Amino acid sequence: MGIETLHVLVAEDHDFQRRTLVRMLAGMGAKKVSEAVDGKAALDVFAGGGTPVDIIISDLEMPGMDGMEFMRHVGEANRAVSVILSSALDPALVSSVEAMTRAYGITLLGAIEKPVTQEKLSHLIAKYAPPQPKAARPAAAAMPIEEIRRGLAAREFEPFFQPKVSLVDGSVTGAEALARWRHPEKGLLAPYAFIGPMEEGGLIDELTWIVLEKSAALGRDWLARGLQATVSVNLSLKSLTDPGLAERISARVAAQGLAPKHMVLEITETAAMTDVAKALENLTRLRMKGFGLSIDDYGTGYSSMQQLSRVPFSELKIDQSFVFSATEKESSKVILASSLDMAKKLKLKAVAEGVETRAHWNLLQELGCDVAQGYFIAKPMEAGAFQAWALEWRPPE
Repeated sequence: MGIETLHVLVAEDHDFQRRTLVRMLAGMGAKKVSEAVDGKAALDVFAGGGTPVDIIISDLEMPGMDGMEFMRHVGEANRAVSVILSSALDPALVSSVEAMTRAYGITLLGAIEKPVTQEKLSHLIAKYAPPQPKAARPAAAAMPIEEIRRGLAAREFEPFFQPKVSLVDGSVTGAEALARWRHPEKGLLAPYAFIGPMEEGGLIDELTWIVLEKSAALGRDWLARGLQATVSVNLSLKSLTDPGLAERISARVAAQGLAPKHMVLEITETAAMTDVAKALENLTRLRMKGFGLSIDDYGTGYSSMQQLSRVPFSELKIDQSFVFSATEKESSKVILASSLDMAKKLKLKAVAEGVETRAHWNLLQELGCDVAQGYFIAKPMEAGAFQAWALEWRPPE
C-alpha cells in the first residue's frame, strides 16, 4: 500500500520538528497528514469521526498528555493503527516504551532517534501493512466440559509436530508435540478450544498421557524409518506434584517401544517452582532414566537461574520474545547472546523458539545457537506430514 493512500498523524510539540516531519511525509508522497502539538490534540484527531488514522508518528516528551499516556489511550481504543515512536530519550527508556506499546496491542513499526531522517522514516513506513480482519473463533472456543470428557475417552486428541533443526548442519534433530483435537463433527480444533476448560476441570493430565503415548509411538516409527529425531512433550504443572510421575512416564513410553533418550520432556519455569521437593524428585528420576529435560520459555520467569542450578536440565529453550526482537533491539540481542553463552558453559543444548525470518536464522547461527524452531522452518503439522517434510527438508543456503 502506497503512502499516498495513508492517513498519517504527527504528534510533536516542537514546531520546527513537526513541520520538518510533515514536509518529509509530503516529499514521500503522503496526501493526508494531520498534526497535533500534544497527546490530547493527537487523541482528538485519532478518536474523531474523520478519516481513520493509519500511522501515528508520536514524540514521547510532550507537555500535558505525553506520548506514553497517548499510547495508553490509543491501545484502549482497540482500533487498528500502526505507530512510529520518535524521541531523543535514552535508548533503554525508548525500548521500555516500545515494549509498553506492544503490550497495549498496538502494531509498532519501530522507533526513530531524533533528529529524524527521511531514510529512517521511509524504512519504517515501508513496514506498514493494512490490518487484517481478525478471524472469529469458532464456537469450539467454549467447548463444554462433558464433550471434552467424551473426546478424551475416545482418544480423539493427537499430537501435531513442529520441527526442530540444527543450526550447525541443518539436520532435523526433533519435533515438539502440540495437542490438537480431531473432533468427529467440528473437525480439527486448536488448543484454545480445550486447554482452558481442561485446566479448570482437572483434565489436563489425561491429555498429557494421550499426547505422551501417541508421541512415543510415533517417535518409535520415525527411528524405524531412519529418522534420528527426538520427540518433545510438554508436562503440565499439575503432573509434577504426582510422586509416581517418573515411573508412570517411563512405563508408558517403554510400552510404546521408545527408549527414554529419544524423548525430551519440556517443563516451564513456573511448573518447576511448584511443590519443589516432589518436582525435583520426579525430574531427577526422569533424567536418571535417560529422558531429556528442557526448561521451556527460558527468560520469562522470575527465578530462571535458580531453576538451572537445582534441576538437571539437558536443554535450555529460549523464549521466542527474545528471538523476535534480537534483530532490532540491542538489549534483546545481548540477553539472547548471554543465554546462549550460559547454556554452552553449562553444557546444555540451546534451542531458540520463534525463528520466523532469515534474519533470525542468521543471527542465531552467528551467536552459536544449537537448534532452531519456528515458522521460518515449518509450522506444526500432523505426524505423516512431518515424516515426509523431514525427508525433503533442506536448510537455507
